[in-house]
Amino acid sequence: MSKEKTLLKNTAIVTIGKICTQLISFFLLPLYTTFLTAKEYGVVDILNTLISLLIPVLTFQLDQGIFRFLIDNRENEDGQKKLLSTITVFIFRQIAFYLIIFLLISPWIANEYKYFLASNLIASACANILLQVARGLGDNTKYTIGSFLSGTVTIVLNLILIAGLKLGAYGMLYSSLIGNIMCIVYVFTSLKLYKKISFKGYNKTVLKEVLKYSVPLIPNAISWWVVNVSDRIIITYFMNVAVNGIYSVANKFSAVLTTIYGVFNITWTEAVSVNFKSKDRDEFFNRILDVTIRFFGALCLGMIAYMPFVFKILINEAFAEAYMQIPILIIGAMFNILVSFLGTIYVAKKLTKEIAKISLVTAIINIVINVALINFIGLYAASISTLVAWMVMFIYRYIDCKKYVKLKANLKIILPMIGIGIITLISYYLNNSLICLLIAIIVTIYTVAINLKNMKFLLSSVKGKFAKK
Repeated sequence: MSKEKTLLKNTAIVTIGKICTQLISFFLLPLYTTFLTAKEYGVVDILNTLISLLIPVLTFQLDQGIFRFLIDNRENEDGQKKLLSTITVFIFRQIAFYLIIFLLISPWIANEYKYFLASNLIASACANILLQVARGLGDNTKYTIGSFLSGTVTIVLNLILIAGLKLGAYGMLYSSLIGNIMCIVYVFTSLKLYKKISFKGYNKTVLKEVLKYSVPLIPNAISWWVVNVSDRIIITYFMNVAVNGIYSVANKFSAVLTTIYGVFNITWTEAVSVNFKSKDRDEFFNRILDVTIRFFGALCLGMIAYMPFVFKILINEAFAEAYMQIPILIIGAMFNILVSFLGTIYVAKKLTKEIAKISLVTAIINIVINVALINFIGLYAASISTLVAWMVMFIYRYIDCKKYVKLKANLKIILPMIGIGIITLISYYLNNSLICLLIAIIVTIYTVAINLKNMKFLLSSVKGKFAKK
């Protein structure tokens, strides 16, 4: 099987679990914006934002470390047991330590959601680690089912607890907690990890080796947090939590783009790590880069072109201000995708310090621009600072990664895409129905045309698979 077909197969498996639940969650936006106030939505968003910040600190980014080192030990049963046992013992120690600290300081935390913050943090961290274990062992099916189970349970409970029982923010928090617990139970039992984990298997040397890889990823994760979600904190501080609720809704649309790519990146990271020493590495990397730009560039254009029609259907009038931020955040998400794509080179070479360096600089740029502009242009400061940060990181990584891979940008695709993108943005903000419809048709024709070859390859691969059966 060719590298492309292997990548396609693994991506298809993961897509089933990730995309389905994420899309369903996205289309539940009318539910959230109807039954939750902007303040309630903003509160949940802030809590999730804090959890995403604290997870790397709690876990030392060992979810990434165990994934990378399990790839190297797929044929080594003893190596797997040492890794899993060592990481398990360490994580248990971390959880115990943080729980003690939380219990000591909780009497001074005047927040009704504080216990949800603690419990959801631990559940999310454990679920993340176990899902990466499944990936590291090469079992993308278990990863997919675990992700799907978590997402489905969360969505169903949201429907029951928010729409049915009217629990508001509490409903979303309970749903997320139970969804993560279900994921933990499934992955742990289905992979039979209880057979591979023992306290006797703990190994300090193994821990030091994995920590050497994962610890530099902590500032990287925090930096990504700053670029992606620190704007929520800044908005809440300089404006209010209700405005953050509006901004959070705007982010849901760009999150669709990054979520779809995130599914592909799961298998792409593995493919790059496995094939990095192959002779046709550069050719393979550039082929997939071209496909990525064509597909996600098209998706980016399509989302902006059709948003004037979609937004009115999905979003309650109380969140109408979110409309103006969406295109900026979608373009930022496109640069985020390209940054992540290039980042797989560093993962393959285990250059985690290099990853952290530029991420930290980018995070500082994001905060400075955001704080400097928010009193003058409001929400635009958050979306523009995010876009600029991702652009800076992309430019740096593109130049730096040329040291390891001979990158080739396909300007015949990129330049026309930029031109059509500018026209699409103008029509978006003019918000004239006829002009928007015309542009949407043009964008559709263009995006289909540039992806025709890829669509044929995909169809032929699917047909070939069914023919074999």
